[in-house]
Amino acid sequence: MRKIHPLFLFFLFTFPAISFAEDQPLRLSWNKNILQIHGDSIPGGKIEIWYLEAYCRAGSTDRDWHETVIPHETKLISSSSDGSQLQLKCTLEDGVEVYHTIKSSTDEVAFQIKAHNPTEKTSQAHWAQPCMRVGAFTGCDESADKYAYIQKSFVFLDDKLAMMPTTPWSTTARYIPGQVWAAPGVDRDDVNPRPLNEKTPSNGLIGCFSKDDSMILAMTWEPYQELFQGVIRCLHSDFRIGGLNPGETKMIHGKVYLLPNDVEGLLKRYQNDFPKHE
Repeated sequence: MRKIHPLFLFFLFTFPAISFAEDQPLRLSWNKNILQIHGDSIPGGKIEIWYLEAYCRAGSTDRDWHETVIPHETKLISSSSDGSQLQLKCTLEDGVEVYHTIKSSTDEVAFQIKAHNPTEKTSQAHWAQPCMRVGAFTGCDESADKYAYIQKSFVFLDDKLAMMPTTPWSTTARYIPGQVWAAPGVDRDDVNPRPLNEKTPSNGLIGCFSKDDSMILAMTWEPYQELFQGVIRCLHSDFRIGGLNPGETKMIHGKVYLLPNDVEGLLKRYQNDFPKHE
């Protein structure tokens, strides 16, 4: 009988088995303005984000939505063979170019955005909407009530996690239902024309818990314009551009977190990644 080398036994019992599946990055794909985040551990199998739903002008809170939106076209520039990185380019009707580099790891997706105005005219692009669909993740898909998902959703108010519908909860606006929280320092005339909450969020996170409460899905941006609970089983952290002068370039970054249900752990990650929000 062949003898087993002592060193093999040492490593076998000293170090835990390696799970290569757990080390794989989340897989990204983009088609027809829908960004998909795939992962075996994701409840529902994937997260879909309408990327991007709209680029918007200021003065939007009480104005027809069609007058707020700046038409744009998005194209896929490149994608890595393992699905861990995408590059997109948006071209706005006013000539602004917005480049998106999107990278995934095992439990998050990072966004780096460069918005550039190559024209000789000031751009009114003030903010933009990535629309994150959370119906399948929360277990509130098409078979459930359209707004049942908000009972699994949260923001942070008064430095505490606040489940929706929060107290207070606004019900009046040009368009209903929904709920908007304007970011600190953002003019309340410049946000989504849905019911505007009187509270200012304590941080830039908006998210939800999975159907079995085992996981958290959350999104955030720096800088951000608003947090928004939408009407197609969606949650938004909408990033801020603030207009672009001729020749001006601005950098924006964001993240989507897919973590075990540990609110304190989420906050630590967020505070480390977005120290300016503190």
